[in-house]
Amino acid sequence: MERRKFLFRSVQASALLLLSGTIFASVLPNINPIKPKKMYAHNLFFWLRKDLSTAEVKDFENFFKGLKKLPYQKNLQYGKPAGSSPRTVLDSTYSYNCAMQFDSLEELEAYGKLPEHLALVQKYKPFFEKMLVYDTVYN
Repeated sequence: MERRKFLFRSVQASALLLLSGTIFASVLPNINPIKPKKMYAHNLFFWLRKDLSTAEVKDFENFFKGLKKLPYQKNLQYGKPAGSSPRTVLDSTYSYNCAMQFDSLEELEAYGKLPEHLALVQKYKPFFEKMLVYDTVYN
């Protein structure tokens, strides 16, 4: 008889726990909804002029080092094509790529208008013949 009471109480406790967990889980999103944070990626591709000297190409990297010091951007990284095996979908014709992140579209746009940013672009624009920018929002 004692064993039956124990089992019955265990079943009751389990049911109560399950029910309260289900109720809590159903109201939790209304109490503190978790919204995925958006992240804005700013990707730059540069095709340097073919007539640049080795020293000028090396100097061009100072462009990225200068951008890295500016506010708003995060995780700035730059590099050259990886040398991946050729494929029809792969474009390795660019000289440099730069990728950075922003917390909001407003910060991304404010970054582009900074006087220091504009001065760096003006200084290093003669180094490249083509530049493409890809801005992406990730949810």
